[in-house]
Amino acid sequence: MRLFFLLICATLSTYAQSTLKNDTRLERKLQSALAGFRGNVGVYVYHIRSGKRVSINADTLFPTASMIKIPIQCGVFDKIHKGELSYNQELVYKDSLHYDDGIVGSLKDGARITLSKVVMLMETVSDNTGSLWCQALAGGGSAINTWLETNGFHQTRVNSRTPGREANRTQYGWGQTTPHEMAELLVYIRQGKAVSPDASDEMYRNLGRQFWDGDGLSQIPPDVKVATKNGAVNQSRSEVVLVHAPHGDYVYCIMTKNQQDQTWERTNEGYELLRTVGALIWHHFEPKSTWKPAEGYEKWW
Repeated sequence: MRLFFLLICATLSTYAQSTLKNDTRLERKLQSALAGFRGNVGVYVYHIRSGKRVSINADTLFPTASMIKIPIQCGVFDKIHKGELSYNQELVYKDSLHYDDGIVGSLKDGARITLSKVVMLMETVSDNTGSLWCQALAGGGSAINTWLETNGFHQTRVNSRTPGREANRTQYGWGQTTPHEMAELLVYIRQGKAVSPDASDEMYRNLGRQFWDGDGLSQIPPDVKVATKNGAVNQSRSEVVLVHAPHGDYVYCIMTKNQQDQTWERTNEGYELLRTVGALIWHHFEPKSTWKPAEGYEKWW
């Protein structure tokens, strides 16, 4: 009976995938935009209302960099749902937690801060010390990876500070995922399927408060609601965005690796590609939009 049930689930999953329609026009545009990029790149786009999608190297593994903070948040909320943590509980910061001099890492030893604020800082300003603290509170990378596997995310994993994943950490850094899975995880949260509907709602609100909005987000009108997380390390620039566009929500994830351009200027090829792709997808799904970034917007980044 169990085998029969699994076969039915697999069949339904295959059918659901087959009903998705490849957006060949958008794919041609994206292929043209990616041409000549000095490195590897993957893109996944899914227009939720129409079912149209584009998949370019979308099932290839890439470094998550700070995008791993989405799964970490899921791990924290899973603990809250189980009653092992409280969202508004007061935490005590210790110097032993220090990783870098972000907001949390600048706290004094013994400072008190609520878990909800640490989670907010993890998602909003991508605070690294706060994120590693949240990873530990979630039970560590192994617990988060178990949640991911149980919920059908078989390629997304936390590597750093996770027993048995040292080789993966050497290759991919803090975490690894595919553009397809990271986009699907954002949709999973949006649909209220991550942990619980109420937990998903709060996680989604956190993902809608992005400080780092100079990349793909800069190409989307500021009055359009988005949920997003980005990530960057020397050889990689990545961004996942769910856009509540006038003609239907869409999600996309673009990831790079092995970039030749490892600079940290705004003109880095990876950053430029994030902006190009963000604008291209917006205007593809909203062809009548005349909005464009304000003249001089680039000076803020």
